[in-house]
Formats: sequence, structure tokens, C-alpha cells
Amino acid sequence: MTSSALLTIILMPFLLLALATVLTWVERRLLGLWQDRYGPNRVGPGGLFQAVADGIKILFKQDWIPPFADKGVFILAPAIGMMTVLLSFAVIPFTMGIGIASNLNVGLLFILGMMGLGVYAVVLAGWSSNSKFALLGGMRAAAQMISYEVFMGLSLLGVVMMAGSFSLHDIVTAQAGLWFIIPQCLGFAVFLLAGIAETHRLPFDLPEGENELGAGFHTEYSGMKFGMFFIAEYAGIVLISSLVTTLYLGGWRGPLLPPAVWFLLKTGSMVAFFILLRASLPRPRYDQLMALGWKVLLPLSLLNVMVTGTLLMLRASL
Repeated sequence: MTSSALLTIILMPFLLLALATVLTWVERRLLGLWQDRYGPNRVGPGGLFQAVADGIKILFKQDWIPPFADKGVFILAPAIGMMTVLLSFAVIPFTMGIGIASNLNVGLLFILGMMGLGVYAVVLAGWSSNSKFALLGGMRAAAQMISYEVFMGLSLLGVVMMAGSFSLHDIVTAQAGLWFIIPQCLGFAVFLLAGIAETHRLPFDLPEGENELGAGFHTEYSGMKFGMFFIAEYAGIVLISSLVTTLYLGGWRGPLLPPAVWFLLKTGSMVAFFILLRASLPRPRYDQLMALGWKVLLPLSLLNVMVTGTLLMLRASL
């Protein structure tokens, strides 16, 4: 193992946790700008230290476990959610030489597997809380995440067929002449909607619907265990944004600027898009969410696979 890879392994968790904390401030500022109101502006320059204050509050808040909860599973659930997101970043190629295992030949399958394991976090949290609100939130999350993982996987088949590899590094390399967002615009749209549903972000935040479920699957959580769910959600936003950048926007590729700057600009733009959705769209009903997936996204993802395969066969025969 090279020294750069070892340094990346050591620094990655700390950078992601710090980034997730800063994103809470970025979200408040962007929402304030979008809705024509003040965001955080009292603590530190531009309210920047508000995120630090919130982090300190969560860290030292009383870590209470309800007496009616299943203690072992209750503690394990947020740890699963945090670890699956952090492990997924291991195969993301940030630049040509920066990444822990970016050359893994099954990198895309690894990420999909980690997302599948992430379902256990919300299901176990809802079940172990022994609360009807948390249980309903966990059931919603399980149905939503498992369903939209199907469409997410199918939407990526077009990218895999065009690149000829499951390696994220090879997929970026294959976009040297043309970013995949152009020939795979349909797959991109399906993947983006599925990514929003996977991260429980508005308008698809029904597992955490505060109007009817309190706070959904983490209703009974407090202190640092709630903080782990909270940070995992923001880290998930960065993960999906990084995947969109890698799979459809050419990864680190771009003129003039250094590769790392291009990757950060593209990923940051996608994160801002995720945040601004919260200020723009209303929440649908749960049946509408599931109908969108199975009646709209599934046919579109299958159509994308069929069209991509047909065009590749025609090109190979010429």
C-alpha cells in the first residue's frame, strides 16, 4: 500500500464527518437565500460557527436509551448506517491518483451492496425502538429503499455497457470524449430520482415524515446516536453527488483547472441541487412515491437498457 493511499484511509473519515457538519450550515444558508430570508448569521462570520455549536451540543447531549427498547439492536442500528456510507467512499475515484480502492473491478457493485446493507440500519432502528411511529417509519424506509435500489441498479446498466467495466475508475476513463450524461440522459434522470429516495431527502423524506410520524425511524433516538443518523444522511448526499459526478459528469475530467477542483465543483453543484429541492417541492403521498417507482421509473430504466444495448450492437456490427 502506497503512502498516499494510507493517508487517504486515515483522513477520509475525518474529512467526511467534517464535511457533513459543514453541510448543515450550507443547507441553512442556501435555504435562506432561496426563500428570501435570513439563514444562520449570529454565531461566527456568516453564522459559520453555528454548525460547530450544533456538533458540540449533539456530542454532549444526554445519551438516553428508552427502557422499552431492545438495547443492543438500538445501539447497533446507527452504527450500521454510518459504516455503510463511509465504506462506500472507498471506491470513489476523486482524481487519477486519489482514492482508496478506486481501481476495484467491482466498485459499482460494492457501492450497491453497501446501499443494500444500509436498509438494515433504518429497519433495525424502527423495530428496536418498540414505538409505533418508529416502526412505521422503518417499514416505509425499507419499502422505499429496496424498491428504488431496483431502479437505481437498472439505470446503471447503460453506463456499465458503454464503459465495459464495473470499475468506477474505468467508467471515468471511458468518458474522455463524451460525458455519459448525454447518451445516458434517461438513465441519469432515473438514477438521480432513485438517489434522492435512497437518502430520504425531500420530496422523498416520507420515512421521516414529521407531520404524521414524529421523526420516523429515529423518533426515539437522542444524543450521538441521533447524530450518527444525521451525519450519515448528509454523507449520503455527498456519496450520491459523487456517484453522479463519477458516472455521468466525467469525474475529475475538465479543462484548465486541476482534476481535484473539477471533481469538487461538480459534486458541490449536485449537493446544492439536493439542498434546493427541499425549498422547492412538496412531499407526495406514499402511494404516489411507490407508483412513481414501479409504474414510471421501472419502465424507463428497462427502456434505457434496451435502447443502449441496441445502439451498441448496431455500432459493433458496422
